[in-house]
Amino acid sequence: MIPRPASVVYRDGGFALPGAAPLFAEPGLEGVAAWLSGLIPAGGIALRLAADLPPEGYVLDVGRRGVDIRGGSPAGVFYGAQTLRQLLPAATLRAGTGGGPPVVPAVRIEDAPRFAWRGVLLDVARHFMPVAGVLRFIDLAAFHKLNVLHLHLTDDQGWRVEVPGWPRLTSVGAWRAASMRGSRMHGLYDASPHGGFYTTEDLRRIVAYAAERHVTVVPEIDMPGHMQAAIAAYPELGSGPAREVRTSWGISPHVLNLRDETLDFCRAVLDHVCTIFDSELIGIGGDECPSVEWDGPDARERIAAEGLSGPAGLQAWFTARMAEHLALRCRRVYGWDEILAGGAPAGATIAAWRGTEPAVLAARAGHDVVSCPDTSVYLDYRQSDDPGEPTPVGTLLTVDDVYAFEPVPPGLTAAEEERIIGAQANVWTEHMESPRRVDYQTYPRLCAFAEVTWGPRRRDLADFGARLGPHLERLDALGVNYRPPSGPRPGDARPGAPGHPRDLADRLAQVRAMTADLGRP
Repeated sequence: MIPRPASVVYRDGGFALPGAAPLFAEPGLEGVAAWLSGLIPAGGIALRLAADLPPEGYVLDVGRRGVDIRGGSPAGVFYGAQTLRQLLPAATLRAGTGGGPPVVPAVRIEDAPRFAWRGVLLDVARHFMPVAGVLRFIDLAAFHKLNVLHLHLTDDQGWRVEVPGWPRLTSVGAWRAASMRGSRMHGLYDASPHGGFYTTEDLRRIVAYAAERHVTVVPEIDMPGHMQAAIAAYPELGSGPAREVRTSWGISPHVLNLRDETLDFCRAVLDHVCTIFDSELIGIGGDECPSVEWDGPDARERIAAEGLSGPAGLQAWFTARMAEHLALRCRRVYGWDEILAGGAPAGATIAAWRGTEPAVLAARAGHDVVSCPDTSVYLDYRQSDDPGEPTPVGTLLTVDDVYAFEPVPPGLTAAEEERIIGAQANVWTEHMESPRRVDYQTYPRLCAFAEVTWGPRRRDLADFGARLGPHLERLDALGVNYRPPSGPRPGDARPGAPGHPRDLADRLAQVRAMTADLGRP
């Protein structure tokens, strides 16, 4: 089973699930019962709540007379049911599987997660993923007991959410004329327009579907940088001449201006997002925001009016204004670790992606932290040195490397360690043009990540490897195009989209330089 349960005791015998027998569910568990009944023959199963268990904890008992799942909450019962699915033969995961009643081995499992935030980011801005693909992505994440989907909805290369009163965000900002083929250093492009967007009802469907699987969807509208798609739609939001939706990867220098009207636009977008997503945290990005365009009259006027020392203070000022607005809706900021510069708003949760130092600084400053350092959990990074790897970029990041990741950095006090609320793997899609490619880059590395966030600090790589083989049979049954442990298949390569591998030592040195000023007043 993956992630490995805390305690497993096998007993003699098993229980054959009788499909015609009733499933018993206590009040409050109707949703879990309906979900489970739609997946497996559900007879002889009892779902119960237990006040003596942790909220996401569960006890799964299988004997000759049936299956009993008790959880500290509906989420705990749901995770027990996911474990039950993994106890069954892998073929039962395949839609339309016939045969006799599946047999569950007699076993008692007691389990609960280590971290409250077990997340995965899906970037739908660089390459749009249709609703059905997002729902499937959620199903696979929930199968591995992950409970947060960070949905990256906007960037320089595409705007993916409609906003009332701002129609050009989707008629213009959701489409780009071409895309790069491979790493940006090669300067290669295709000639195919790319785009798409989600309607409000699309996103509500995604949120509701995720909630049924106890996954919280945290949206991100990246601001004030990574906004070229919005500026292409409404040039008055930027500085200088009209722009096009960015076709190249990388960081655009074209960021939001900070006029009152532009801040009102940002508030309108966040207001609409808050009507769709029920997450307390709302992502506003805050990463990689060049200040080269903040040297004109408008920026100087804002700097003078707010008593700032210069352009460097504008982003922290902007972030504070957005945090104030979200607070009116009882929401809080979720931002990348760049928002620590100049002081992040009180109550902000920090996604620490540039090594371990931002996580330490954020925890010591009293912020909740989600650990997601790029060299440990960025799943767009290359998986081997095999020339058949598709568009190999970034540092080498194998399944074993992900499994070795520790979300809590060293050097924290016990109280500061409590600020590390979990971790997140990030699936950036510059080089993932299809759900099939997302599968390849994501699995089985996300299986390793799921065990990191669910299980204890001490882990056994050899034991995980022994369990991964049978688990791949489950992924086969679920139709996942995972990367085989033996290496890429011939059809996985992208010879027309060359990559740019990086050295780990060089990347770590770059990260240290990038974060050198975070601890300064």
